[in-house]
Amino acid sequence: MNSCQFCRFLPLILRSSAVFWPPTVVEALKSLSKGPSHSNVNSGHLFSIAVSDLRSSLGEYTLSPSASLGFSVFFDDLMSEDEAGKWFKEVVPRLADLLLRLPELLETHYHNAASFCGMETGLRLLGSQQPGIVLLSQELIAALLVCALFCLFPTTNRGAERLPPINFDSLFVYGFACPLYVFLEEGTLISIFFRFFRCLYECYNLNQEHKIKCLVHYFEKICLDMPSGNVSFERKVLPLKNSQSHIAYPEPDFWSKSTVSLCQFKVLSSGLIEDQSVEALEVDFANKYIGGGALSRGCVQEEIRFMINPELIVSMLFLPSMADNEAIEIVGAQRFSNYSGYAKSFLFFGHHEDNSSVDTMGRRKTRIIAIDALCSPGKRQYKLDCLLRETNKAFCGFLDQQKHQLHQNLFDESKNGISTTEDLSASSQEDDQSRRHHLETQNINSQSDQCPNHEEKIGVATGNWGCGAFGGDPEIKAVIQWLAVSQALRPFILYYTFSLEPLQKLEHVVQWILAHEWSVGELWSILVEYSAQRVSGKARVGFFKWLLPSLHADDPIDE
Repeated sequence: MNSCQFCRFLPLILRSSAVFWPPTVVEALKSLSKGPSHSNVNSGHLFSIAVSDLRSSLGEYTLSPSASLGFSVFFDDLMSEDEAGKWFKEVVPRLADLLLRLPELLETHYHNAASFCGMETGLRLLGSQQPGIVLLSQELIAALLVCALFCLFPTTNRGAERLPPINFDSLFVYGFACPLYVFLEEGTLISIFFRFFRCLYECYNLNQEHKIKCLVHYFEKICLDMPSGNVSFERKVLPLKNSQSHIAYPEPDFWSKSTVSLCQFKVLSSGLIEDQSVEALEVDFANKYIGGGALSRGCVQEEIRFMINPELIVSMLFLPSMADNEAIEIVGAQRFSNYSGYAKSFLFFGHHEDNSSVDTMGRRKTRIIAIDALCSPGKRQYKLDCLLRETNKAFCGFLDQQKHQLHQNLFDESKNGISTTEDLSASSQEDDQSRRHHLETQNINSQSDQCPNHEEKIGVATGNWGCGAFGGDPEIKAVIQWLAVSQALRPFILYYTFSLEPLQKLEHVVQWILAHEWSVGELWSILVEYSAQRVSGKARVGFFKWLLPSLHADDPIDE
């Protein structure tokens, strides 16, 4: 089996390139697979004992008393008697049987792992500054998530690799202002260990109950009908050094000199990113640790997405925290749940039938881009280094390096040798528009069987990224994302404002800018000018009001 080094993150034994469960675990799983009449596991309390015994067999600590009580609260008290009966008689045995097959599924996975756009696709640690893709079958993902439910993953080494906890009983909490991880002072971190089900017992929240309901629903559905597709997980990196084949991490001059046209911008005051229907990249307002507080008390945009698309959770197993020049793209995750509400009002709202089309790699055409914004940036968000960080972070997520390479090649052919990124950005706007048209009309999808992401009409669906609990300025963040989407040669941006008051006039500002045919470089320069005035105290109003005072003539006078 390839990528054997990754086995230290799995609850299996590796010998002679083969993986298997310890005999005691096999015996316990076989008992569970035969149902409660054989295993006697017919309650949340007994389920927690079985989980503790399995963990002990793997040399891990048993569940804490409060975690065990959390299992009991959910499966014995919050579940109806009929639902609990079905769970222990039908679902748990099938989950145990799926776990018994995990070694076989892994062997098949590594045997079949094929090259994807010239990259390895086997399950492995996708470390920092290491671009790469892992392609997993939905069945293997399901087995790995059952490991998380049964709390079987090893807990050592994960912190050293900057990996978040993956077991459903565990939390790894940093900070106090963000949902999960926050720098307190100049990189100082504080860590506190909790447990997922312990949360439910010690500090009951209705939304926590409904998060677990989403996960339980997922396990029920895959037991009835195991999905047969694939999901890819990609770490995207903007190299910090110049590269002939990849766009490097841009400096301010890259943005100020760009003559790339601003893309179309559609403002939507209602609706949800995950409900968009045009196959756009869907932005995950991520924590630097993928998943954020999904397996803890978090229940905002990222955490909700991980609950309704539980296959996203497996990314927490092998994707360490993101650096400033990194993003994570996940393609193919199936949605299983509907919901209502947000944060404290979040509620599971039944099954979701995911009818997304499938690409040639067997992945649903659901493309999720995880990008983490600065947390609690305050006034420093207007400084040039922060503007650059946020714009580059979004650009990394939205950029298709291969699409840009084709764009570059076409430009080189037409200009006989102009090949640097700076030359590309400094070319005339007419040339840029011509190249866009050329790309749209050329058949450049000849590689689509090998690289299904390489498609032309995929825009970006996003919203108030880095705002809310993260404390970003909504007007600045909207402009930053527009710059990044445009520079990444995406054709459009769908922006969901969620009726946020500061963005009420976003549509007017966008149309004014488009009417003046500004380029990326021109809008960036205006943004930098405003931000400098904001830092110095010369500007005391929002960007929109500063840019278009007449549009805000009837607004109350700022104090």
